[in-house]
Amino acid sequence: MQKQILVIEDEEIARKNLEHILAKEGYKVVAVDSGTKGLNLIKSRSFDLIITDYKMKKVDGIQILEHSRELQPYTEVIMITGFATVDCAVTAMKEGAYHYIAKPYKIEEVRRIIKEALLKRSLQLENMALKDAMKKEGHLPFIIGNSKVMGEVKKTIDQIARTDISILILGESGTGKELVAKAIHSQSNRYSHEMVAFNCGSFSEELMANELFGHEKEAFTGAVKTKKGLFEFADKGTVFFDEIGDMSLTMQVKILRVIQEKELMRVGGTNTIPVDLRFIAATHRDLKHEVEKGTFRQDLYYRLNVVTIQLPPLTDRHGDIPLLAYHFLGKKNREMGKNIKEIDRTAMDYLIKYSWPGNVRELENIIERAVAMENGEVIYPEALPDHITQLAIETYRTSPDGKIPTMKELEKKYIQWVLEKTNWNKTKAAEMMAIDRVSLWRKIKSFDLE
Repeated sequence: MQKQILVIEDEEIARKNLEHILAKEGYKVVAVDSGTKGLNLIKSRSFDLIITDYKMKKVDGIQILEHSRELQPYTEVIMITGFATVDCAVTAMKEGAYHYIAKPYKIEEVRRIIKEALLKRSLQLENMALKDAMKKEGHLPFIIGNSKVMGEVKKTIDQIARTDISILILGESGTGKELVAKAIHSQSNRYSHEMVAFNCGSFSEELMANELFGHEKEAFTGAVKTKKGLFEFADKGTVFFDEIGDMSLTMQVKILRVIQEKELMRVGGTNTIPVDLRFIAATHRDLKHEVEKGTFRQDLYYRLNVVTIQLPPLTDRHGDIPLLAYHFLGKKNREMGKNIKEIDRTAMDYLIKYSWPGNVRELENIIERAVAMENGEVIYPEALPDHITQLAIETYRTSPDGKIPTMKELEKKYIQWVLEKTNWNKTKAAEMMAIDRVSLWRKIKSFDLE
C-alpha cells in the first residue's frame, strides 16, 4: 500500500522540492503551506509520516508534533528548519520527533531518514496487530493443510511449543514462516507475554541496534531520555527474527551475546540488563552455505538451529490449495462485507494447476482480488488474473490417478475440515466460512456429514 506523507512547509520552494522528491520515491504526498492547514489535516485523516517545518506562524512545528502525538501516536514526525540550534533539536527530540534535519539538507540523507521512520512505524503497527490478534484468538492460529508435510509441521509445533529451545524456520518467501512462529508462541508458556517480530533485512545496522537494545540518555545527539529496546519490551516473551540471514556479522555478534548470556547493554550504556527471551528465527536463505561463505556466524547458527522446521513451497502441497482458497474466501468475505459462497470448478482447476511462485501469500492476494472483483455469489475464472489462467496448464502437476476432484468433493472436504477444526461447533464453523448456520446445516445434511 502506498505510504501517505504530510509535508507542512511555509516556504514554497522548499515545499515543492520536498513534494517532488517524495513523489519520485513512490509516496503519496499531501503538501500544505501552514501549520494551521496541517493541523486540520491531522485531525481529519491519518498519515504514515509527517514532515514539518519548525518555525511557522500561528501553529509551529512543536505544536504539530504535540497534536500528532495525541491524535496519531504511531505516526512519526520529522522536523526540518533553517534555524538550527542545539536547543531546537533538543526540544524537538524531547517532544517525540523521530529526527531533526537542518537546512540545507542532503537529499540522500532525507530519503534515508524517511525510509527508516516509515519502517519503524510499520514495525510498531505490526507488533500491535500481532498482540491484538493473539488476545482475540486465544488459541493456536490456524495452520491450514491436510497434506502429509503440513501434518509433520503441526506435529513438530505441538512437541516443541512448550519448551524454551530456539527454533529455525526455513522456507521460501510467502510460505507462512511468521504464522508458524505465532503458532509456537501462542502454544508456549510465554503466551501471556509479548511476541516481537523484527525483520532483519529492513533496517540499517545503527537503527537495528537502537531498536533492539534501546539507548541511554545522551548516548548520541538527540537522545534526550532513556529508551528501552524491543528486547526489554519482550522480556519473558518471544523474539522472532524474520530473514535472520540478512543480518550483518557485527549484529550477529551482539545477538549471540544476548542469547548466550541472557543479558544486554543499551546503546551508550555501561550496565548489563538481564532478559528472559525465547528466540525463533526464519530465513529463505541456506544458512549452512552462508556459514561456509563466512557471511553467517557458525556459533549463532548452532544456537538458533536447535530445532529446524522446513516449510514446503505451495507447489509441493497442491492438495491443500482448495482448503486454503476457501479459508481465504471466508476471511475476505468478512473483511469486505460480501457473501461469495463458492469458487467455480474451472476457477478452482486453474488455482490447482498454477505454480504459485509467491506461495500461500500469493494465493491469499489472488483470492482477495477475486472477492473484490466478483459481485455475485460465485468466483468465476474471469475474476482471476490472466497469468493464472494462461500459465496454469503449463505448470499443472497431476494427481497420481490423473483425476481432479469435483467441486462437490472439494466443498465437502473443506466443510468437514472446518467442522473438525471447530470441534463440530456449527456456529463457529459457519462464522469461519462466512455463511449462515442454516446454510451450513443444509450442506452437512446433503453431504451426509452428521
